[in-house]
Amino acid sequence: MQLIIFLGILILIWQGAYWLGVEIFQTVKSYAVPSPLDVAKRFIELCSDGTLFQAIGNSLVRGIIGFVIAVIIGIVLGLLLNHFKYLQKNLKPLVLGVQTLPSVCWVPFSILWFGLSNQAILFVVIMGSAFSIAISVDNAIKNVLPIYNKVARTMGASKQQIYTHVIFPACIPEWIVGLKQGWSFAWRALMAGEVMTTSIGLGQTLITGRDLADINQVTVVMLVIVIVGIFFDKYIFSIAEKKILRKRGLISENSYR
Repeated sequence: MQLIIFLGILILIWQGAYWLGVEIFQTVKSYAVPSPLDVAKRFIELCSDGTLFQAIGNSLVRGIIGFVIAVIIGIVLGLLLNHFKYLQKNLKPLVLGVQTLPSVCWVPFSILWFGLSNQAILFVVIMGSAFSIAISVDNAIKNVLPIYNKVARTMGASKQQIYTHVIFPACIPEWIVGLKQGWSFAWRALMAGEVMTTSIGLGQTLITGRDLADINQVTVVMLVIVIVGIFFDKYIFSIAEKKILRKRGLISENSYR
């Protein structure tokens, strides 16, 4: 209830600022500033003709596929970085450096290699998130308490058993945090890829609004992108993280709820 009231106040402030700036003082042009009422109308129009639903569906499919591939690559790369000291010393600095690249930097490569296709978008998503996941996997393993490893060895566990029964289970909470961050990178990379291609999606719908000078459509798409990101964070990754922490007794029942 408090959230609804807070959002309502923000919308009222937004609408009031629009009226003051556009209709009363006329200091800004109506085509340059969106208003809540016009954004709501444009949202209904985009939903009525199915444009918005198609864009959301296509973007989610691409984002999830690219994210799954990035998770596989990131986990393998993270394990290699942690297991081999040579790679830890020489390859990890390169991985850290590449991770700092904005996702849009991969767009020219993707277009040259794959053309204006879904493969080009998936490439941008994978490159935008895989390295972040790899670093989180490596750090998660490093943060496992050494005492766990020592106890397992004392009890006669093999190296494989230490990984499968000690290290990996201990890493799960931190891995989920890394996956949450990886998804945020993947979602942003997806928008960068779709903006530069002609494939139907949220990014392409955003650019269409820009080309038509439709600030309300641009705002609708931006809000949808934010809402989808919040949904995945709050109702998928956060719930999974809390369930694991609760199962291990790291948070109380009240915190879980």
